[in-house]
Amino acid sequence: MTRVVAIIQARVGSTRLPSKVLMDIAGKPMLWHVLNRVKQSKLINEVVLATTKKEEDAPLLKIAEECGTKCSAGSEEDVLDRYFQAATKFDADIIVRVTADCPLIDPEVMDKVTSHFLKGDFDYVSNNIKPTYPTGLDLEVFSYNTLKRAWEEARWASEREHVTPYMRNQKMFKIGNVEHEKDLSGMRWTVDVKEDLEFVREVYKRLYKKGRIFLMGHVLKLLEEHPELMEINKGIARNEGYLKSLKNDRIVK
Repeated sequence: MTRVVAIIQARVGSTRLPSKVLMDIAGKPMLWHVLNRVKQSKLINEVVLATTKKEEDAPLLKIAEECGTKCSAGSEEDVLDRYFQAATKFDADIIVRVTADCPLIDPEVMDKVTSHFLKGDFDYVSNNIKPTYPTGLDLEVFSYNTLKRAWEEARWASEREHVTPYMRNQKMFKIGNVEHEKDLSGMRWTVDVKEDLEFVREVYKRLYKKGRIFLMGHVLKLLEEHPELMEINKGIARNEGYLKSLKNDRIVK
């Protein structure tokens, strides 16, 4: 049986909004919400938190324990290695990559992307090669063998820090993309700066109910009824962190 493992990367030391994964949303830390939303997926066999060995990240392990989530601690900067070690430790055949700054992550979208991977002969599948989903609903699915090859061969710092650029840019991999029927890529549902956090808090204030997961469709309906909410974090560049890494790129051993 193919074992599908969602690996959620998280650390406290964010440069743009420090400790954002611990910040309160509707009475719980952001990471708590991400872990519980990912667990609603029907195709994932295991959810794993991949954090660092730094003492400041110890609170993340406690949140994971509260959620019944297994953990792996690894490198702070070499996130590709952190993913490979976690995938190896928990016997993953297929990895679903999630970042902890996406508290609106949708388990149905996750299953749609994962299903596309499982039904095809792919090495890597995403829904943001050609972005059509809101930023913050980005999903990447890849095989363990693809991850292992990237781990062995990737040399640029940007490829190690952001996990998947090597997979996306090398022509030896068979890549697939999942598109939404309507282009929603202009919407921003991730948390990188304080305006993003304010937006997400407003969404949760209106939609969150204990024990129930709201989905992308619920958020879209809310924004249709209250378009002014989208003004809160309007105008922030997509993939700003990755673009910054490219500017400072270097070869690493």
